[in-house]
Amino acid sequence: MENDLGPIVSSSHLATGEMPALSEFEFGLILASQAFDRWIVRCMAAAGVTGVNAQDVLVLHAVNHRQRAKTLADICMVLSIEDTHVATYAIRKLEKIGLVVSGKAGKEKTVSITEKGEAACEKYRQIRERLLVKTAKTLGLSNEAASELAGELRALSGHYAQAARSAASL
Repeated sequence: MENDLGPIVSSSHLATGEMPALSEFEFGLILASQAFDRWIVRCMAAAGVTGVNAQDVLVLHAVNHRQRAKTLADICMVLSIEDTHVATYAIRKLEKIGLVVSGKAGKEKTVSITEKGEAACEKYRQIRERLLVKTAKTLGLSNEAASELAGELRALSGHYAQAARSAASL
C-alpha cells in the first residue's frame, strides 16, 4: 500500500526521471540538514555559547580538532566552504567572544582554540552524548554501518560538487 503513494519527496517533478530514489534521498538530506543545523546551535547554546549560527559552530569544532592551529584554507577545505568570507566572518565572531584566537605561522595567519573554546566544545560533547548519542543508539545502527553510511555520503557529496562545477559552466 505504501508504494502506491510513490516516493516521499519535496519536489515530485524531480522524482520523475531515471532515479526517483535520489529525490527521496535529497528530501531526507534536506530534513536532516535543517535538523542538524538546529541541533548544533541549540546544543552549543546549552553548552553556554549563544548568538552563534550553525556555520560558527562547525568552524569552532574544526578549529578545536586535534588541538592544533588551523589556517583559513584548512578550515575551508575540511568544511567545504567555497566563500572564504563565510569562514572569516565566523572566525572573527568566535574570536570576539573569546573561543578562538588568531596567530601566525610564518607568513600564514592561523586560528587556535582558546581554553574557553575548548571548554565549550567539551561541554557540547557531553550534552551530545547525553541527548543525541543515547537516543541515536536506539536505531540499532552499528558503528560500522554508520561509518559506511558516512563514507557513502562523502562519496555522493563529490558527485554533487562535480555536478555543481558542471552546472556553473552551462
